[in-house]
Formats: sequence, C-alpha cells, structure tokens
Amino acid sequence: MENHTLIERLARHLAAAAPGEWQARIEDAASILAILKEPDAAMREAGDVGMWGAMIDAALRERWAIAQPAAEPNEFGGSDEEGEIRLTSDAVGHDRADWVHLHHGQEKDI
Repeated sequence: MENHTLIERLARHLAAAAPGEWQARIEDAASILAILKEPDAAMREAGDVGMWGAMIDAALRERWAIAQPAAEPNEFGGSDEEGEIRLTSDAVGHDRADWVHLHHGQEKDI
C-alpha cells in the first residue's frame, strides 16, 4: 500500500466513482477533516484533545503539498486567485468572515 497522506486518502475515497479525478475532491476532504477537528464527548474522554487538534491541523496543511488540477471558472463557481483550487458556488459565501479561521485562545477582543 502506498503511503498517501490522510487528506489524499480521503479525497481518493470520495472520488471512488471517478478515481482519476480524486484531486478535485481535496477540498471536500479538507472540509471533512475540519469538521473532525472538534472532537465529540466520547473522543474527548478517550484522549488528548490538544494533540488531536494538532494532528488534524497537520493533516489539513498537507492539502497545499498536493498538486491540484487548475480550476476553470464557469457559471457554477470559480477558482482561487492563482487558479489552482476549484471553488464551487456553494464553497464561496458573501460573508468575508467565512475565510477567517480563528483558533481557540487566539481570538482578540477589539
């Protein structure tokens, strides 16, 4: 078995119906990992929450090391500024805060 990163394994699983297009599912895989970052009660009881969060963060950073197909803007979405990451219309909201990711303990009061 090849030693793929967790995010790549998730993307490949999500693209099971079209294995050659797994790179288009990287952001879907990242979304799943982001959801998993906040452990539920059973997970918190079983282990170290801080370590779990650090592990998920490390897995999420791996998405930038995976070559992604260039996105082609169309009426259904677009791409990031570099044209490297496909953004579907449901991935981009009108709230600029959607792109801000704060970590607990790093928020600042204004």
